[in-house]
Amino acid sequence: MRLHLVDGTYELFRMYFGAPKSTSPTGKEVGATRALLSSLLALVQKEGATHVGVAFDTVVESFRNALFDGYKTGEGLDPLLFAQFPLAERAARALGLRTWSMIEHECDDALATAVGRFVDHPEVDNIVICSPDKDLCQCVRGERVVLYDRRQKVTYDEAGVREKFGIFPTSIPDYLALVGDAADGIPGIPRWGAKSAGQVLAHYGHLEAIPDDGEAWEIKVRGAKALAQSLAKHREQAQLYRKLATLREDSPLDEEEPAQLAWRGAEREALTLLCEELGETRLLSRVEHWA
Repeated sequence: MRLHLVDGTYELFRMYFGAPKSTSPTGKEVGATRALLSSLLALVQKEGATHVGVAFDTVVESFRNALFDGYKTGEGLDPLLFAQFPLAERAARALGLRTWSMIEHECDDALATAVGRFVDHPEVDNIVICSPDKDLCQCVRGERVVLYDRRQKVTYDEAGVREKFGIFPTSIPDYLALVGDAADGIPGIPRWGAKSAGQVLAHYGHLEAIPDDGEAWEIKVRGAKALAQSLAKHREQAQLYRKLATLREDSPLDEEEPAQLAWRGAEREALTLLCEELGETRLLSRVEHWA
């Protein structure tokens, strides 16, 4: 079987900033949720997904905020978007999709947990992580676990990750520690950029293997002396940033077998009520399978 693991939070954001705005019969902004419903329905009915898990950030903050004050928060998040968080989760559940609500952990942690749990299962042929998030590249394994950008229709297997970043998937947390990740509030290490991080990690793999003395480096990198000095000075921060960027594989998922992710149809009562609330009852006629 092929598993599709969906970054529901990204999908909601994508719909909010890309789909037309629309209001419910009571005047609430629900355009992103309506678009998300259509997108997830298309995943199973048009794109052929048979086993699906969808993860959401039920709240914005996680255990990482206790580790680093600068980590991303909900500050600045549009209230019209935040108000649709619970609607988005209801939408996935009403469609009959396995839905994971993350509170202490993050959406990406849930997807990483599912990969770790199911990747070696004898019934699983491959896993498709539906997200463009570079954090999730660390979950890619050969051609068995791939990252798929549904909007761009681009797939990244291990070779694709190496082509894009110059490193193996296992080095992605180290890479993000060095270059930073503005979306997550990780500042990175001064002087380090994508090119230098890719070159150095392609050879050394992980932070602890990089010598403090640039002259001891076994590869030629422009500005090696300054890069090495900066890393040596900020090693403690770099270790913390890597910890922030490393996805957890112990998220609380109830599913122990991949077969539990099988899509058996939408939940008629729940979906009908939600569509009436959203003012999107036309979608009901497009549902081909009911549980």
